[in-house]
Amino acid sequence: MHFDLSHILQSLQHFHVTPWKVVGYLGTLMFTGRWFVQLYYTRKYKRVVMPLSFWWMSVTGSALLLAYFVFGKNDSVGILSNFFPVFVSVYNLVTHLRQHGGDEVGGKV
Repeated sequence: MHFDLSHILQSLQHFHVTPWKVVGYLGTLMFTGRWFVQLYYTRKYKRVVMPLSFWWMSVTGSALLLAYFVFGKNDSVGILSNFFPVFVSVYNLVTHLRQHGGDEVGGKV
């Protein structure tokens, strides 16, 4: 299998940002960043913790990525890979809020 490095370098030279790419990048940042939030709280409390902010970041990141793949890219693989996490994240957020009476804000656990 031949790996063409020149193709990658050429792609980077012709890199341009569109509004939909910004949506996709924000979604990726939110969806990835939630794991750093979870790691922070787990280390802080010395047990596995899924803070409320983790679920908000999951919902936001999933929705942004889904929007990017539906409207910005029209990519069926991206749509399918982000469709289910949106519903799981919303379900977990609602469950978390019900368990804690909805009185939590931000990153409180």
